[in-house]
Amino acid sequence: MSKTEQRKCGIAAIIGRPNVGKSTLMNQLIGQKVAITSDKPQTTRNRIRTVYTDERGQVVFVDTPGIHKSRTKLGTFMVKTAESSVKDVDLVLYLVEPSTFIGEFEQNILAKLKTVKAPVILVINKCDTVKKEELLPVIARYSAEMDFSEIIPVSALKGDNTKDLMDTVFKYMPEGPLLFDEDTLTDQPMRQIAAELIREQALKLLSEEIPHGIAVVIDRMSERDSGLFDIDATIVCERDSHKGIIIGKGGAMLKKIGTAARREIEEMMETQVNLRLWVKVRKEWRNSDLLLRNYGYKEDDK
Repeated sequence: MSKTEQRKCGIAAIIGRPNVGKSTLMNQLIGQKVAITSDKPQTTRNRIRTVYTDERGQVVFVDTPGIHKSRTKLGTFMVKTAESSVKDVDLVLYLVEPSTFIGEFEQNILAKLKTVKAPVILVINKCDTVKKEELLPVIARYSAEMDFSEIIPVSALKGDNTKDLMDTVFKYMPEGPLLFDEDTLTDQPMRQIAAELIREQALKLLSEEIPHGIAVVIDRMSERDSGLFDIDATIVCERDSHKGIIIGKGGAMLKKIGTAARREIEEMMETQVNLRLWVKVRKEWRNSDLLLRNYGYKEDDK
């Protein structure tokens, strides 16, 4: 079917607090890993678009940073990115955990959602962690706060009920031409994906206080005639002490990060990769407008 033929096609934004499972859900829905995940909050920093296409049409999912109380310019950028993502979309998936407690962050999100024109689906994630009868009070609690178009419990991690969620998403998509070619998976450039995969491994392997203070920059990415890619990347951190931890004794930690990241990049690119990593200190980069732009944290041009 050609790109111009009419099927269902629209944009669905996924929003919620940090660490609620937004990236895991998006990866599960499209059937492939594009957004990085970790057990640390505020993993996603930029707006990430992925594309799901089947015989019904196309859904462009927008994964967003978790809405949180920002303490740095990077945090402010992340929150603005998330909040602006619910504008001009066809559907909003609001992801929450199976708890009846609605705190300050959730109240703020609910207040913003009440002003959104698009339908809002409440997605109760991590349902594999509670008994089915425990979901009823959660549904009742959130239903009292807002009149949602649908309420769907899922387990993004295990894939439970995600097919039903995708069927429901298509129900709310308008008819129209496809926005992307059918084989498109994401609008992210490969350089950005590679940088994020490196950052993901750093998030998994480094101690708690360091990951929020790092960025990854791709310095060079080139393809040899054999198809092998050479990638040079720099891990940027804020303190000299952090640099030492990232490198590790005899370079052991940096090598560990590089080996794990190389495997992920090779799987994504389906080719061999020669990855070389460096570490640089840029103090307070998260509060520098210039460095934030240089490291890719800037508002969309649209």
